[in-house]
Amino acid sequence: MSKKAKSDYLIQSVSRALDLLEAFSVKEGALGVTELARKLKLHKNNVFRLLATLETRGYVEQDKETERYRLGAKVYEIAAVFLQHLDLRRQARPYLESLAAKSGETTYLAVLERTSAVYVDMVECEQAVRVAPRLGRRYPAVVTAAGQALLAGLPRAQQEAAVTGQAEPGGILDRLARVAAAGYAIDQEEGEPGVVAVAAPVHDLARRVVGAVECGAPAFRWTLDRLKGELTPLVVGAASQIETGLGLRQGAP
Repeated sequence: MSKKAKSDYLIQSVSRALDLLEAFSVKEGALGVTELARKLKLHKNNVFRLLATLETRGYVEQDKETERYRLGAKVYEIAAVFLQHLDLRRQARPYLESLAAKSGETTYLAVLERTSAVYVDMVECEQAVRVAPRLGRRYPAVVTAAGQALLAGLPRAQQEAAVTGQAEPGGILDRLARVAAAGYAIDQEEGEPGVVAVAAPVHDLARRVVGAVECGAPAFRWTLDRLKGELTPLVVGAASQIETGLGLRQGAP
């Protein structure tokens, strides 16, 4: 008996619901029933029923003032699950290499595991004096630039849990708020004596922090002014490039 083509098993109503979701775009983020009916070449009653079903499940939501629809939170939740399973380390590698070349210092990619920053990749610089390799090592997140960049993206309740037991937890929370506002963190010999670092977060499509790029260097080579004026823009730029490379930034190809 010959096998049926996969197209023979398609469920038309499901296919139409997916067509409806795909009708939304960056340029057309909100659409009305009439617009969707025209785009999909469907009767407005059919479009309304599809929207009602999708709205009940959280895939679209309606603006009560304009009566237009936009994608709902459920779409972003599913996208976030997919994006978190991308090989972040593989995608970030070329940008770590570029950052190491531009800065002349060792670069890292870190992720958050509970209250620790874990360094999952690194590119060593060619300087005779350089930061000791951190690959595979685990540090308390509150004392490293990468850890602070990771913690700063958490909800307040999770931040409070992470700093429980730390000296001056209120001060740490205030610092995390400043890191979140600035978009980067600077470590001046807090994690290790003689080592300074700058880190910036990498976000997913839902703006959740999924990793952090860090550049570490011997303290004698970098004053605070140079860290802020020279190294920080490079690190923030690398994090942004990783997001773009992963398609995490809106409008990325």
